[in-house]
Amino acid sequence: MSHSSTQINKYLKNLQKHLTDEHPDNPTLANAVKSFRKMDYVGHSMGLINKDESYATCVTWWPMIAVLGTFSAGKSTYINSYLDLPLQRTGNQAVDDKFTVICYSHHNEAKTLPGIALDADPRFPFFQISRSIEEISEAGQERIDAYLQLKTCPSENVRGKILIDSPGFDADNQRASTLRLTQHIINLSDLVLVFFDARHPEPKAMQDTLAYLVSASVNRADANKFLYILNQIDVTAQEDNPEEVVSAWQRSLAEVGLVTGRFYRIYNPSAAVPIANPHIKERFEKKREEDMADINARMRQIEVERSYRIVGKLEQTAKGIKNQVVNKLSDMLKKWKSKVMLFDGLVFSTLAILAGIALTLSESWSLVKTLPAEFMQGETSALAIALVLVTGVIYIHFSIRRAVANRLLKKLADEIKDHETYKQYMQAFNKSTAAHRPMFLQGPAGWNEVTQQTIDEIINEANDYIQALNDQFTNPSGHGGENSQV
Repeated sequence: MSHSSTQINKYLKNLQKHLTDEHPDNPTLANAVKSFRKMDYVGHSMGLINKDESYATCVTWWPMIAVLGTFSAGKSTYINSYLDLPLQRTGNQAVDDKFTVICYSHHNEAKTLPGIALDADPRFPFFQISRSIEEISEAGQERIDAYLQLKTCPSENVRGKILIDSPGFDADNQRASTLRLTQHIINLSDLVLVFFDARHPEPKAMQDTLAYLVSASVNRADANKFLYILNQIDVTAQEDNPEEVVSAWQRSLAEVGLVTGRFYRIYNPSAAVPIANPHIKERFEKKREEDMADINARMRQIEVERSYRIVGKLEQTAKGIKNQVVNKLSDMLKKWKSKVMLFDGLVFSTLAILAGIALTLSESWSLVKTLPAEFMQGETSALAIALVLVTGVIYIHFSIRRAVANRLLKKLADEIKDHETYKQYMQAFNKSTAAHRPMFLQGPAGWNEVTQQTIDEIINEANDYIQALNDQFTNPSGHGGENSQV
């Protein structure tokens, strides 16, 4: 076992212990770690993941809330208000160009740690993200601290969960890098708060940002985890028709695809513009309180959603291997074998024809007729010639195998844009077409009765976990005591 695989085993054991200690009465998540380890066995057998990788590190095991939006949309002010302490710098300009992961600490003062602290802890959503950073940034792995930082604080509101404050979208010098990391965060989050700035009544000017933040999310299966928040709505109280500002935003969001879902309107009372008209002030305060209550309720709910998300990811990954990955690899192997046999036939037929023509033109057929007698007289020479011919045939055959495999992988790269997904297919296909693996073997490398049975066990276990969570959080009959919490 390599040092790296020893490390990943250590991380998973620590993770399992942490989840057991965190929820002694609810073993679902700790058991899910065991199921992920079973899936690692399948992934390693098929070559989908390396020995130093685990499917368990592809999810964040802590409940996670992402805060996205444009610069000056009030994200940091909102976070400080939620934490009830001034952790994040605020201002109208870009005050922070990093992703800030915020979590609880029992220390009395807030601390800021470098991004490398996130890279080494599998409980965070950036475990080993330096590998991706290297692909994103020309400067490479050492730049992780330029993208990420970890802040700890003693706020009880963030105990047991993670908040992520993102840099704004509309003034970013490393936009492509920011968007890719944002997508990574979105995929792993239990809740995504998307902030817009009500002080900019012309949302058309931010169409590009709107398109990314909204269009990329509306067609997702988990689209309900996005909350769209029009912040600093107090400034519209001075308008002749404050509802028109909200309507303008709603129209712009509809144009980029958001036609359903809740649109929240809030502001921070401590930084609000004074509202002179008492009737308008009462209406704005009532609306703010209602929306803030709904947002806070959703934030409290993420502990439950986290459990379902992790179990759902377990089931989704297992079914993906069984249905999509195996089928795709099998299809590629079928094409590979067919093309290799075709090119083998063409090449060796062509060589045989060329050899025959050469022998005919050089009037050497008489030599061929005497070869058996020559072989009998000089068996060593004949053996050497045969060895050279066989070696040549083998070299050509395996060159064709590799060339056809590379051609199919190039085509696959054009089909699959996600780097991590492509990497898994590439590794597994290379293992299935390796020189030592005979062509007559059916199915991808590592996919056999044992691994198929293991995947079926994982899917059944995931269903059992879902049922256990349902039993814990629902009680349709109304019998028994109160439901326990995760």
